[in-house]
Amino acid sequence: MTMTSEPTAAAAVPDVPTPAPTPPPAARPPVRVGALVERYGLVLVLLGVVAFFSLAPASGEAFRSPANWLALTANQAVTLTVALALLFPMAAGFFDFSVGAVAATCSVITAAAMSAHQFPLPVAIGLALLAGVLIGGLQGVLVAYLQMNPFIATLGTATLLGGGIFAYTGGLQITQGISPSLTAVGSGRWAGLPSIVVVSVVLAAVCWFVMAQTAFGRRLFAVGSNAAAARLVGVDVRRVQLSAFVLSGLVASAAGVLLLARQGAATADNGMTMLFPALTAVLLSTIVIDVGRPSVLGTVIGVLFLAVSTSGLTLIGSPAWVSQVFSGAALLLAVGVAGLGRLRRSR
Repeated sequence: MTMTSEPTAAAAVPDVPTPAPTPPPAARPPVRVGALVERYGLVLVLLGVVAFFSLAPASGEAFRSPANWLALTANQAVTLTVALALLFPMAAGFFDFSVGAVAATCSVITAAAMSAHQFPLPVAIGLALLAGVLIGGLQGVLVAYLQMNPFIATLGTATLLGGGIFAYTGGLQITQGISPSLTAVGSGRWAGLPSIVVVSVVLAAVCWFVMAQTAFGRRLFAVGSNAAAARLVGVDVRRVQLSAFVLSGLVASAAGVLLLARQGAATADNGMTMLFPALTAVLLSTIVIDVGRPSVLGTVIGVLFLAVSTSGLTLIGSPAWVSQVFSGAALLLAVGVAGLGRLRRSR
C-alpha cells in the first residue's frame, strides 16, 4: 500500500511593517542679527559708553576707579527703587507720576516718626510703608473704580503730597533723631558692596519674581496689553489695576526709607527730581531684553546707562546742563523707539 502524505499547510508569517525612514533633523531657524541688536542694543551702547569713558584721557583713571563705581551705584539705588515702583502701573497700562512724591513723603514720615515722636526705627519704617500702601490704594480706587484719568489722578496726588511736605517741614530739613542704624544702611557696606545697593538689588529681585514668575504678573501684563480681552477670559481687571497702584505705593515708600538712609535727613523736596530719571529708565527698559514691555532687568540696565553716562560726562568736565540734555534726549529716544516698535508689530 502506497502511503501518500497530504501536503501540510505552510505556517503563516505575520506581516512586519517596514520601519519608516528617520527624517533628517530639522534645521535650526537662522539667528536674526536684527532681532539680537533690537534686544541687546542698549546693552551694547552701555558697554561702549563704559569703554569710551574708561579710555578717555580726561576721565579714564577716575572713571575706572573702584571708588567711582561704588559711589555711582550707591547714588542710583534710590533711583532704581523709584523706577521699580513705576513698573507695576506701567505694566497695567498706566503712568504713575506720583512715585517720586510718595517716596519723598514717606521719607519725611519716617524721619518725623523718629525725630518728633521718638518712635523706634521698625515702627517708623512700618508707618512709612503703610502710608505708601494707603496712597497707592487711594489712587487705585480713583483710577480703577472711579475711572479717573490716571494722568490727572497721579499728578494731582503728587502736587498734593508736595504741598503737604512743605507745609509740615516749613521748607526745612529734618536732621535730628534719625536712627544711626538707618543711616548706616545708606553709607555702610556689606561684603564690600554698598549696603543700600544690596537692599535695592533684593527689592529688584522680589519685583522681578512677582512680575515674571507669578500668575498675578501674567494678569498684570494681560490687563496692560488688552484690558477688554483680559476681562473676557475672567480676569478681574479693576482688582489687578488697584493692586498695581498698591504695589507701586509700597515700593515707592521703600524708596523713601532708602532716601532717608542715604541722605541722613528728610528734605522738603517734592520728589519730582526723582521721578524723571526713574521714568526715563523704565521707558528705556521697553527697548531692551523684553522689547515692547517694561521689565526689571531692562530697568536696571536703563538706570546704569544713565548713571554711567552722567558720571562720565561730569568727569570730562562737561557743563551741568549737558547731563540734563542727555537725560531728556534719552527719554525722547526711548519713547520714539518704543512707538516705532509698536507700529511695526501692529503691521
